[in-house]
Amino acid sequence: MRIDLTPWRASREYRLLCSAGTVFSIGQMMTYAAVPYQVRVLTGSNAAVGAIAALEVLPIIVFGLWGGALADHLDRRKLLVRTGAGQVVLTLMLVVNASVRNPQVWVLFAAAPLAVVLSSLQRPSREALIPRVVERGQLAAAVSLSSLGMQVGQLLGPAIGGVLAVTAGVRWAFTVDLVGLAAATWLFSRLDPHPPEAGGPRASVASIVDGLRYALGRKDLLGTYVIDLAAMTLAYPLALYPALALDVFPQKGTLGLLYAAETVGTLAATLTSGWTGHVRRRGRVVVLAAVGWGAAVGLAGVMPSVWLALVCFAAGGVADQLSGLFRGIIWHETIPDAYRGRLAGVEMLSYSLGPMLGQLRGGLMADAVGARPTLFIGGVACVLGVIVVALLLPAFWRDRSDDPAPALLVG
Repeated sequence: MRIDLTPWRASREYRLLCSAGTVFSIGQMMTYAAVPYQVRVLTGSNAAVGAIAALEVLPIIVFGLWGGALADHLDRRKLLVRTGAGQVVLTLMLVVNASVRNPQVWVLFAAAPLAVVLSSLQRPSREALIPRVVERGQLAAAVSLSSLGMQVGQLLGPAIGGVLAVTAGVRWAFTVDLVGLAAATWLFSRLDPHPPEAGGPRASVASIVDGLRYALGRKDLLGTYVIDLAAMTLAYPLALYPALALDVFPQKGTLGLLYAAETVGTLAATLTSGWTGHVRRRGRVVVLAAVGWGAAVGLAGVMPSVWLALVCFAAGGVADQLSGLFRGIIWHETIPDAYRGRLAGVEMLSYSLGPMLGQLRGGLMADAVGARPTLFIGGVACVLGVIVVALLLPAFWRDRSDDPAPALLVG
């Protein structure tokens, strides 16, 4: 049951990749907390804070796909180093702006989407390198460890950034982030070169389209994207937490507990993930975990106490993390190296759009019927939607790890 540390012990390249990725995750979440806080302090406007988030949507879509195309065309180590250096320069700009007497709001509005651009260009290369630096039998453990690094970032990043911004000032939050990003970029520079096999396709719109065609031609991959998109769009509860804390469970401290509950579940699933490397029917686990996610969110909507609701959200975190782990195993074990970068871009797009659409759906629906019914209806819709997808894609339900790797279905 314990998390398998074999990839960390066996592969120097994986240690460098995972360590740097964790630091970048922490830094990204520190900036995620500090930039909106500084915008609010400088402008006094909640609308301005919302505008920052709106500016980040398009870069995720465009540069996630483009970053995947670059990852299949260029040396992935060089791309990691260059995007890391770009993030260092960008964070230095934030430090300088926060240090002057009159910080400029336009700098923050420019920096927020640029940070998303650089992160979107970097992540596909990071994901596509994992199967190169660990043995095939260690991929499940490698996916779990990498996921743990992201969860650490999601927990520590906002906490460190938020505390420093409020107590010492945003300049110190950005400075700590700057030091960490510089160290992580140095770790990337110590990786061995990882050029594309056989030269790799030129990064272009045509290569992105080719990657999309490949993803659509593989029913097992299509299942991973569609199920995750359906689960997040129909049952993502984040937008409902403030309403639950204010109107349903108005006890002091409820909001923080709601935000933490799912992360506690994901950490529990990751830290007990040693068994995942022995599972053969990966598609089946993804389907059942997505159904469990919907059921947990739906049940949270009818729980009579906040503690029972928190248990449901934590259980949902366990289910969501298991779904993510096995989707990652399918991707890393079956996607040919020539397509890994572009399909990592598609994967990043799918897991980014689902929560965004889910927050929009949840907010609009809660205004119409209330937070509790929105949770329950969304959870039921998720369960039914995932079952429908599984019925429409029987090959995904039957997916086995001992099946031969699928041939390229499109050229």
